[in-house]
Amino acid sequence: MSLKFKNAKRIEGLDSNVCIFYLRIEFTKLAADPSVVNLGQGLPDIPPPAYVKEELSKVAAMDSLNQYTRGFGHPSLVKALSGLYEKFYQNQIDPDKEILVTVGAYGSLFNAIQGLIDEGDEVIVIVPFYDCYEPMVRMAGGTPVFISLRSKPVDGKKWSSSDWTLDPEELASKFNSKTKAIILNSPHNPFGKVYTKEELQVIADLCIKYDTLCISDEVYEWLVYSGREHLKIATLPGMWERTITVGSAGKTFNVTGWKLGWSIGPNHLIKHLQTVQQNSIYACATPLQEALAQAFWIEIKRMGEPECYFNSLPKELEVKRDRMVHLLESVGLKPIVPEGGYFIIADVSSLDADLSDMKNSDEPYDYKFVKWMTKNKKLSAIPVSAFCNKETKLQFEKFVRFCFIKKDSTLDAAEEIIKAWSRQTS
Repeated sequence: MSLKFKNAKRIEGLDSNVCIFYLRIEFTKLAADPSVVNLGQGLPDIPPPAYVKEELSKVAAMDSLNQYTRGFGHPSLVKALSGLYEKFYQNQIDPDKEILVTVGAYGSLFNAIQGLIDEGDEVIVIVPFYDCYEPMVRMAGGTPVFISLRSKPVDGKKWSSSDWTLDPEELASKFNSKTKAIILNSPHNPFGKVYTKEELQVIADLCIKYDTLCISDEVYEWLVYSGREHLKIATLPGMWERTITVGSAGKTFNVTGWKLGWSIGPNHLIKHLQTVQQNSIYACATPLQEALAQAFWIEIKRMGEPECYFNSLPKELEVKRDRMVHLLESVGLKPIVPEGGYFIIADVSSLDADLSDMKNSDEPYDYKFVKWMTKNKKLSAIPVSAFCNKETKLQFEKFVRFCFIKKDSTLDAAEEIIKAWSRQTS
């Protein structure tokens, strides 16, 4: 083949990213069997609020809204986002200069990393991490520097995502003059950890000391359960000017197929993300942005009330979470109870799964376990080592991730499988 057709060096090796290959291709094939109950992929099968769909239907009938809109965000949407988030920041947010609407949170992360990370820059990535963080940093020419969440001893009590923490001294050792940014994810995927103010302050102090940026992935910001509160690191002293905060319509309203996200931050950072967007995707879909704006205004007017979706959805999901905890415990798994998000991690090391037909595979244990469970139990999940860099996979290979933002009939089907499984192991 001609050398002219060779790949660009910036994507060298990214096509063999095991995590992305498995999650996007191989797992999809495994879970496609209609007899399999899919608790793997992170997409809801509960419907979005009726008014969200109604707003899109109304917009589709308006000819002017089926054309291009402002490239950095539809005017009514950036105004709605500004009106919403000003309630959490101490400063007003300029809708035109401090908000950028993107193609999903993926687009926000891509714009931030492409716009702010240069060749040779180091970016701290907390393990486990959402699968795009590492390849996006490498594509920009940056060097990911990894640090793992580690569990405290639980001594017989329920395991919580709050038991997984960063060691402050280890974290401090990762910062130096080359550290351009740290990627924070709270509530965390896959563990469901909601960082406390004290934990965020440790990160903030280091960012300020080393003049480091923070890319804060907060797509599960509304999905926080009893006893916990989501705090934005950008609201801590000295952090607004160095933080890009990422949000998601898909996670907020259960419309993952809309692929709308946003970045919020000071103009001196957002303008660089705008440059990337201007020269890549240019603009997002106008009808979706207008419908999303109207949905946000509906919720803004009833913020703090029980019927506000930002309050009602986490209450609904907390019931589903507790149900999944009980079911997983019944089959001998050791779940880590999440404080936020819609995933639950379980330690599967206590189960005696027969993986003999995969003995020649060099895949991590959790990959083999998920394949075995999908094939033999008709229940799918995601291996947690898929969220790790090569050097840390062994630390997390006895964990799998289940998704519980599912309708009751899906969870009923999972319950039948787990109960049958429990009878076989008792």
